[in-house]
Amino acid sequence: MKKLLYGTILLALLIVVPLTTMAQVSVQVNIPLPPLIIFPAPPSMVVIPDTYVYVVPDVQEEIFFYNGRWWRHWEGRWYRSYYYDRGWAYYSSVPIFYFDIDPGWRGYYRDRNWHGHRWSYERIPYRQVQQNWKGWKNNRHWEKQDTWGVQNYQPRPHNQIKELRQQRQQQYQQRPEVQRHQQQIQEKQKQPQVQKPQVQQPREQLQRQPQVQKPQVQQPKEQQQRQPQIREPQEQQQKGQKQRQPQVREPQEQGPRGQQQRQSQEKSQHQQSKEKPERGDEGHRK
Repeated sequence: MKKLLYGTILLALLIVVPLTTMAQVSVQVNIPLPPLIIFPAPPSMVVIPDTYVYVVPDVQEEIFFYNGRWWRHWEGRWYRSYYYDRGWAYYSSVPIFYFDIDPGWRGYYRDRNWHGHRWSYERIPYRQVQQNWKGWKNNRHWEKQDTWGVQNYQPRPHNQIKELRQQRQQQYQQRPEVQRHQQQIQEKQKQPQVQKPQVQQPREQLQRQPQVQKPQVQQPKEQQQRQPQIREPQEQQQKGQKQRQPQVREPQEQGPRGQQQRQSQEKSQHQQSKEKPERGDEGHRK
């Protein structure tokens, strides 16, 4: 029984796994990947004030480096990779850092002016960012280094930063390419919702099958354990009968022997009685 159970489970898994992979492919195949950007050399970067986000200013498209990954915005969708020129994968939401970036950073970079303050930014080589980004963030390096290169600049208070984030989020949601992408997501979310129960049903059945069949497998074991308990008194009764039978049969076997002895005694007495008169006759004869 156990072999049959394991066999059915393995067959069901072989059927379910391809179905799940097919369902995932059907959802992700329709999302295009961004075109590759050819860099003649590893790009230099600039850190955005008030953040620890690094941007590539020499590319028309928005490419950022944050927290050990490269991020790219293309046609209302986000992609991320561990490399700046390949390996892009679709990211289903907006990165957490994006609403901290001023949308007009390119103009400020071109004018070297950050909200009315001279911005003496530093172009950081690619290798330095890769080696030091984590330590710079933990040590608050750019805040201590002339406040991101902005002269006489004071960081915004927390309440003002929160309001700016909300405004930028609303502006982002109103972009036409972002709205088109959201409509596509809503249409694709309807399809997996129909397919998911079809794929999950075999898994639920597999989880239920062992629970139903386990007591069926254990029942013979319980019966086997109960059978000797029932048979033991029967065997003991038979043994007791066997022990009692010789005790009853012994007098039965001794009965004919006693009769034979009695008969032999009677015969001997009868013969003796016959011999006595014969001896008396002999005396008379003499």
